[in-house]
Amino acid sequence: MISFNPTEEQQMIVNMVKQFATDEMRKIYRECDEGGEIPQRVIDTAWGLGLVSSCIPEAYGGAGGERSVLTGTLIAEELAWGDLAIAMHILCPSLFVLPILEMGTEEQKKKYLPLFCGDKFTPATAALIEPRFNFDPNELLTTARRDGNSYLLNGEKCYVPLAAEAEAILVYAAENGQTQGFIVEKGMPGLEIKEREKNMGIKALATYEVALKDCRVPKENRLGGDGGCDFNRLLNCSRVALAAMAVGVARAAFEYSRDYAKTRVAFGEPIASRQAIAFMIAEMAIEIDATRLMAWEAAWLLDKKQEATRESSLVKIYADDMVLTTTDRGVQILGGHGYIREHPVELWFRNGRGFATFDGMAMV
Repeated sequence: MISFNPTEEQQMIVNMVKQFATDEMRKIYRECDEGGEIPQRVIDTAWGLGLVSSCIPEAYGGAGGERSVLTGTLIAEELAWGDLAIAMHILCPSLFVLPILEMGTEEQKKKYLPLFCGDKFTPATAALIEPRFNFDPNELLTTARRDGNSYLLNGEKCYVPLAAEAEAILVYAAENGQTQGFIVEKGMPGLEIKEREKNMGIKALATYEVALKDCRVPKENRLGGDGGCDFNRLLNCSRVALAAMAVGVARAAFEYSRDYAKTRVAFGEPIASRQAIAFMIAEMAIEIDATRLMAWEAAWLLDKKQEATRESSLVKIYADDMVLTTTDRGVQILGGHGYIREHPVELWFRNGRGFATFDGMAMV
């Protein structure tokens, strides 16, 4: 029988993350958006929750918890409800850790996974998106060419979170027409981290353009070794993560605008009693719940190691549209107040607008 109730352990995790989002993220998100930085104290507190290291096996220094895409989906939604930029920063090492955990060679796991089991946040990231109009993750212009015992990487990437401070970057490149991952460690010759990007939203998250010019990496740094990686599964895990985050952002806008409409009085009655506003709020709730259930279905299939490309692709497309529509309606419901920074709906709208371009920037 199908059950939509999280397990007792999952509910405990959700409650813990929701408490952190309420007590920490919601108190600083505006300050972080304005200043473009996230306090290290908050990052370290989040790291202490074990959201990344908990699924690393004990053999590599982790807690040995179950690797669950569905649990990660629940976590991603709650963190994004707190703040999208902070959530992406906190979960950024997952872009590096999870592909190695699932598809890395034993040598890669022994070398890199223990780095993320300490008490301090260890920055690492992945580079997928390319700065071009017709970007396709399965037809990358960034290339990897075998040269003796090494690979030469050439190309340009953008929207690479934490690239300037990352200890390692998992760079996705086309090798003989197929997308594969390559581990590029900090300071490797040919790796150039450009200036920090200036984005419309997620302003607290530092993202960068990255250039690779004959960047030579050892053949041992090819994700999965000679066997390579299942890039399609990694892409699906990213799609589900972003869909869950879109639900979190949309839920934040829905809750705020719903409560505002109940207390904002115009012409002698709360504006929530007006049919146009009431229908708008109802449609927001329906779309959020629908997207969440689609994300759960895709995550469940991924946990079962079943084909989930259709479900992951559909929920990503649906979520991109849903979060933009929902956050826009949040601005509409607040009227003129929705456009000023006294209220957070304008921030959620700016963040929501970016989901269509966030490919590969999160993973569960």
